[in-house]
Amino acid sequence: QVRLVESGGGLVHTGGSLRLSCAASGSTRPFNAMAWFRQAPGKRRVRVANIDDDGTTDYADSVKGRFTISRDSAKNTMFLQMNSLKAEDTAVYYCSAHKILEGYAFWGQGTQVTVSS
Repeated sequence: QVRLVESGGGLVHTGGSLRLSCAASGSTRPFNAMAWFRQAPGKRRVRVANIDDDGTTDYADSVKGRFTISRDSAKNTMFLQMNSLKAEDTAVYYCSAHKILEGYAFWGQGTQVTVSS
């Protein structure tokens, strides 16, 4: 059974930084991509960044230049370095993993990021 566990969330002031981690386990086949999503109160869940198994990355416009996604495939771990945080980055951040024919079918429990001014 696939399990994704996020860590690293917390409370930070505007302009500060946080690093999120996602540890994956239980998969008998490798993921072809992983991603970070976030959901703010009263809003829908949206993709923040994704990284393919060849290292190709993509970011939502709102975080380009501030967030960096990375992945340690050997350890099945993914990271999100978040710099220059803004109040609008406040959300629950979710780790997700993608498999061909299944899509982003695997999700972590989420980690809260709160940015205070």
